[in-house]
Amino acid sequence: MEVFGMTKDSKRGSDSEQSSLGERFEDNSEKALFGARWLLAPFYFGLTAAIALLLLKFLQQFYKFARNIFVSDVREVQLGIFGLLDLTLLANLMLIMIFAGYENFVSKIGAAEGSEDKPQWMGKVDYSGLKIKLIGSLVAISVIELLQDFVNLDHSEITSGIRWRIFLHLTFVASGVFFALMDYLVSKRKQVDASVKYEDLKLYS
Repeated sequence: MEVFGMTKDSKRGSDSEQSSLGERFEDNSEKALFGARWLLAPFYFGLTAAIALLLLKFLQQFYKFARNIFVSDVREVQLGIFGLLDLTLLANLMLIMIFAGYENFVSKIGAAEGSEDKPQWMGKVDYSGLKIKLIGSLVAISVIELLQDFVNLDHSEITSGIRWRIFLHLTFVASGVFFALMDYLVSKRKQVDASVKYEDLKLYS
């Protein structure tokens, strides 16, 4: 019986050792997967560098615009302003992607906590809100592109390129409406589920 008891204890020890090894492996695997989010950080640093390059392009375009301001007609001034607006909207879109994407997928930006210059939307934009802001920015950029096309339009002739841009703009608008409708339905579903849970709690209490 004693020999049998030692065999049984040894089996228990072996099982517990295998269990602890499995738990350690699972814990290390989950830590590695959780740490993999930092692989996204270089993408956001790359976008930050792209904003700096976009700033150089903005300054170049602004210099050309300001240099010829006194010899340009109204249409050329409009085109110059539209070009600056286009670059500005693109930079805003990239900044939203950097802040919201980094905070949603990598880590919270602790340096912004307690800062009076922190944007109001920062830290409050989830993945769903990020999609809406992305579509909204694309619609705004598309509008600027269309305005540039119509200002450049000669003899009221609409080319195939302008037709494609109009189609693309309408696609962006439809996508924005679709995403907003999906978010609305999801929020209503959450409200219904919360009310059902509340009624269940009242019933059981």
